Amino acid sequence: MNRNSLRTSLQNYRTPFEEESTFIKDFIDLTYDDLAFVRERLQGHFTGSAWIVNKLRTHTLMTLHSKLNRWLQLGGHADGNENLLEVAMTEAKEESGLTSLRFVDAGIFDIDRHVIPEKGDIPEHFHYDIRFLIEAEMNEPLVISKESKDLAWIPFDSVIDLVGQHQSILRMLEKTSKSEILL
Repeated sequence: MNRNSLRTSLQNYRTPFEEESTFIKDFIDLTYDDLAFVRERLQGHFTGSAWIVNKLRTHTLMTLHSKLNRWLQLGGHADGNENLLEVAMTEAKEESGLTSLRFVDAGIFDIDRHVIPEKGDIPEHFHYDIRFLIEAEMNEPLVISKESKDLAWIPFDSVIDLVGQHQSILRMLEKTSKSEILL
């Protein structure tokens, strides 16, 4: 995947969720920006995330993010890498220690544009997050990275208790619940 194939994927991306639909054009437009994949683009930039689920689709792996102090999916900055599929997998490995990770599908699972608050000399900005569905074994030991305060497999029916009304996470949960179990 590179910026051109990402653009094509975004142009072909369809979602029944109105919130996602409203910002697809902004994602496509960002692919034309030379700085789209680096954090030095202070207005906002692409990030890659992994919505990690177990094989039976009953749990998701979430991290208590150390800077944002919120339970989130794993992921991070592209740091110049236009292959957001690769970014999502690298971040998933680094932030979990898991080795059984595998893409359920190489296509875009979800997109979300969200505000990152100002911190130090970094102004408030947007993350244009491209998310991929990844499967892993729950019996592997987890390794908490410096990015996290905690890391846990969360039962689907407990996610809302953990994240509240965080719409993008609830949207990914709903998408996962509707997808077929791939055994």
